[in-house]
Amino acid sequence: MENHKIIDFDAYRSQFNESRLWEKLKRVARKAGVKVVYAALLLYYVTRDPDVPLTLKMKIYGALGYFILPADLIPDPIVALGFTDDLAALAWAIYTVGNHITPEIKRQAEEKLREWFGDYDQAEITALLPQE
Repeated sequence: MENHKIIDFDAYRSQFNESRLWEKLKRVARKAGVKVVYAALLLYYVTRDPDVPLTLKMKIYGALGYFILPADLIPDPIVALGFTDDLAALAWAIYTVGNHITPEIKRQAEEKLREWFGDYDQAEITALLPQE
């Protein structure tokens, strides 16, 4: 799968910045939706885990950097499609680091999701997680 990437996430790694990530998430949360926000939160919290190897964190930074940038394959302002490429990038990173997504990381991401969205359909986010 690694050799078949459409997006070169290494090119976006330098775009990752924690404060820019939080700014973007807060600004677009409602428009991007529960799935995109949850995916970004999961990945962010994985990067905070000291047991996750730096090589995996670099992949996450690339996917989050892609999410942060407004200019990507499908521009964010395009209604109903703008975040599909971002979700694909984030889902790829989740797939890549899936065995590092602990129950604590899920709890943190879900807690933040409830803070921003209130009640949400659990089924929306379950599909993002690698099946055990």
